[in-house]
Amino acid sequence: MTTVPNPTGVTVPAADTVLEVEGHTVARGAAAGERPAVENVSFSLAAETDTALVGPNGAGKSTLVQAVLGILPRQAGTVRVLGAPLSARGRLPAAVRAQVAYLPQQLTVNGRFPLTVEEVVGLGWESSGLRLPWAGRRGRSAAVRVALARTGCADLGGRLISELSTGQWKRVLLAFCVVRPRRLLLLDEAQAGLDPQAADQFLRLLFDLRRSEGWAVLQISHDLEMVRRTCDRVLCLNRSLRCQGSPEIALSPARLEQLYGRAYVPYHHHHGP
Repeated sequence: MTTVPNPTGVTVPAADTVLEVEGHTVARGAAAGERPAVENVSFSLAAETDTALVGPNGAGKSTLVQAVLGILPRQAGTVRVLGAPLSARGRLPAAVRAQVAYLPQQLTVNGRFPLTVEEVVGLGWESSGLRLPWAGRRGRSAAVRVALARTGCADLGGRLISELSTGQWKRVLLAFCVVRPRRLLLLDEAQAGLDPQAADQFLRLLFDLRRSEGWAVLQISHDLEMVRRTCDRVLCLNRSLRCQGSPEIALSPARLEQLYGRAYVPYHHHHGP
């Protein structure tokens, strides 16, 4: 495969494929003879695309994402992020790991711990351990200010995280992601807990950041109406990958019945970008 370098020195496929997953199988404590939680899943993500991962409860969506990140061990298959393989122990080169961000469905911090918003976002700057040419205290402070401004959180920097609404906290987490250059963003039900107006604001912000940052986004969602409106591509998972394609193809009535069963009742949400 022809490759091109990016600014961090990581070799990237020329087609700008950010994530490649092939034959991914995850047991997750399955008993002998029991089917794996995720079985033989293959897909790829390109830069500047938003892909939804959908399926019924217990389909293995969170398991798949966590195994792709190396949080859970995989039984078989390969994962490549920006051309770099995920090791058998779930590790990536530091320069690649620094370009990946993950927002789990529930990310709670003890409100009694006196962290400010600026300090939380600053952790996103420091988490990779890389020494970048512009690193240093001034570079970090400037990056935090820019990240807060870009996510509509400029007035929240000095606030304690215990004082934030759910919607504000979600925007702060996006500031955490954007404080340094990233290429891959994985979201697990990122709109969970938001009212329709806050969810709409979050989706619009995510859309704008994806375009400006060139992110490849993989997001788990149960909101199929949102997926129809905002995502470029859909992966339909129920242990194995049942189909993948555009929302028009993957979310057709026949595909949804195949994925969820005859008892499937569509979700109807009235918010979106």
